Amino acid sequence: MMRHSAWRYVWSAGCAGLVMLGLPVAAQQVGAPAGAATGTPPPVAANPIPAAPTGAPAAADPTDIRKKVVEQGERIDAMRSQISAQMAQLDEMKRALAQQEADYQSLRHAVGIDVLDKQRAGSIAAGGPGASALPMPAAEAVAADAPQQQPVGEAPKPDTRPPEVAPIFQQPGVLTPKGKFVIEPAYQFGYSSVDRVALVGYTVIPAILIGLIDAREVKTTTQIGWLTGRYGITDRMEVELRVPYVWTNEDTISREIFTGTAADNAFGTSGHGLGDIEATIRYQLNVGGPDKPFYVGWFRVKSNTGKDPFQVTTDCIQRCVENVLSEVPLSVTGTGLPLQQPTGTGFWSLQPGVTWLYPTDPIVLFGNFSYLYNIPRDNVERHVLLGGVEQLGKVQPGGIVDLSLGMGLSLNEKASMSIGYEQAFVGPTKQNGSRVPGSTKIVLGTLLIGGSWRFDEKRTLNFTLGVGVTRDTPDATVTVRVPMMY
Repeated sequence: MMRHSAWRYVWSAGCAGLVMLGLPVAAQQVGAPAGAATGTPPPVAANPIPAAPTGAPAAADPTDIRKKVVEQGERIDAMRSQISAQMAQLDEMKRALAQQEADYQSLRHAVGIDVLDKQRAGSIAAGGPGASALPMPAAEAVAADAPQQQPVGEAPKPDTRPPEVAPIFQQPGVLTPKGKFVIEPAYQFGYSSVDRVALVGYTVIPAILIGLIDAREVKTTTQIGWLTGRYGITDRMEVELRVPYVWTNEDTISREIFTGTAADNAFGTSGHGLGDIEATIRYQLNVGGPDKPFYVGWFRVKSNTGKDPFQVTTDCIQRCVENVLSEVPLSVTGTGLPLQQPTGTGFWSLQPGVTWLYPTDPIVLFGNFSYLYNIPRDNVERHVLLGGVEQLGKVQPGGIVDLSLGMGLSLNEKASMSIGYEQAFVGPTKQNGSRVPGSTKIVLGTLLIGGSWRFDEKRTLNFTLGVGVTRDTPDATVTVRVPMMY
């Protein structure tokens, strides 16, 4: 115990001495810079603290600190206001998106997409886990993600044909596509009633007639059935062949001349047979479009395959008048009626023309202009009952200038209607270079109303009603056509 106490005393004394020796050195380092008295450099610390820059304030200004705090608070308030506005805008976009989704579902239900998706379910399930019923991605996204691909096949050519409207004229406005064949059976019914007064004699004064008065009422009914075939050589050219069959009936009501009777008698004739066969070629001259007209040029050739008026026999027993006032007695004046109705014109004809169509939404304007030239015939003969054959020489019917205008309107995908007007100017007939007595220029005007019903892409029903405007035009004409494409 004594030994331990002695050691503890020695240890305490040594520590106290060391403390007493270190106090003066610490006081010297704090009170003066190192080396001021001795001239020796001060010791270098292990981690020296950098000195403040010259001229810097010893402490921050409280006013500047307060100003920075205020500015920071204003920025925070502005950011909070901006966040609130963006939140309100986001809520509005969510409501708009919900409304659009509701409209989308309504449209899907209206067009039956939901039913189509149910029908696709089997195919999607068979496609495995990679199949999906989601809509196809946008073309831009597919083009960005997918590698470059080579085009497969050839893109379909744009349809540059004229628009199709309900046809009311003889010349159709739309051409047959290349390689397609169209068969068009058609039927036409026409009726006309004409009152005619013929004066045979001469007048002494305007109030006194010496001769005969022949008053007649002529009623004509014409039925034509034809079969038309059209073939598209190219997308802008087609050829057509038309074969008609004609039924004609004419009833004449008049009083017998030379008898002095007051009773009316009826004299009727009829005829039927093959009509004049026609061939036509058409070519689209330009490529039109919306608010750009289409022009189709065409050329028609008409034959004389039907029975012409000079082949039928004229009844001169009941209807002909002997011109007793002429220097040549008992000569036939040609006022008799035929015993049989002809089925053709008796002349070959050439008819160039152009058809134009101008589509302007929602209607299509169209028109036609043509000129028909009748080729003259030589050595024409007329057959007269009990009179043999009468030589007429060279006969040439007058030319016909035809002008028509119309407007077509599509009502829906299947129905359309058209309205138009056609006017023809017929020139006088010439015999042996001179105008035939009594032959004058004739103006034929017809108001046309038509409709079309499309059964499918290959069959269409066309209906046309023509009403005569001038006296020489048939009173009513009804035409029904059913073009069928193959």
